[in-house]
Amino acid sequence: MFSRRHFLGRGGAIAAAVSAAAVSKVALAALPEPVIQTRPDTMPPLLPPNGQAYNPVVTLNGWTLPWRMNQGVKEFHLVAEPVVREMAPGFKAHLWGYNGQSPGPTIEVVEGDRVRIFVTNKLPEHTSVHWHGQRLPNGMDGVSGLTQPGIQPGKTFVYEFVARRPGTFMYHPHADEMTQMAMGMMGLWITHPKLDKGAKHPLIDEVDRDFCFLLNAYDIEPGAATPKIMTMLDFNLWSWNSRIFPGDSPAGGAAWAIACASAWAT
Repeated sequence: MFSRRHFLGRGGAIAAAVSAAAVSKVALAALPEPVIQTRPDTMPPLLPPNGQAYNPVVTLNGWTLPWRMNQGVKEFHLVAEPVVREMAPGFKAHLWGYNGQSPGPTIEVVEGDRVRIFVTNKLPEHTSVHWHGQRLPNGMDGVSGLTQPGIQPGKTFVYEFVARRPGTFMYHPHADEMTQMAMGMMGLWITHPKLDKGAKHPLIDEVDRDFCFLLNAYDIEPGAATPKIMTMLDFNLWSWNSRIFPGDSPAGGAAWAIACASAWAT
């Protein structure tokens, strides 16, 4: 039987935002005031202040999460919360995300970095964060009820581990994930290779511009604003970083065409 778990396992790298659980009316009524995403989509890339050499990615219709160095540890702060995402001009969807954004801001690190992520929960239910594809201690894997207690509303949990391999990954909840992911809770994680100046990675080619996006699907009826999270196949919206035409970045179509062409060629 081809289950949704298999689908997520195969499609997680490009963002699975399908669902299989319902948000109750009580939970919806308990939502705190949503954060309206107002940060412009064309923010300049965050340059590394420590001089670490890497080419920052360009997150289409999004931005990179700021960080600080604290005694050799790169620290980030994620806030899980309801957001209002303008998916296209005049069309605003009520989603869940991180730091006022759905999907959440991109996290960029360098291979070998020790990272510490503070995750604060402003949702009406418990949550967690799973760092998809990371090699890390079991207790930092973010599976609620298995590797950690769920992060309760109003509480903060701290994850800490070493980014051990370069690549493109994602983060998402593993706590009522069928609801939370369907509501838009996911984000990109980029680990840049650690290279000496002028050196080339044997498996990762150099590029002039590195675009990244999450392809996710929603079912939002005309005139409505909240995704129908019980939908499994009949989605009516396919989005790039939760934006749809004509509200997506002009670069979005080009990047998607290149990605499709590359996948077809291989």
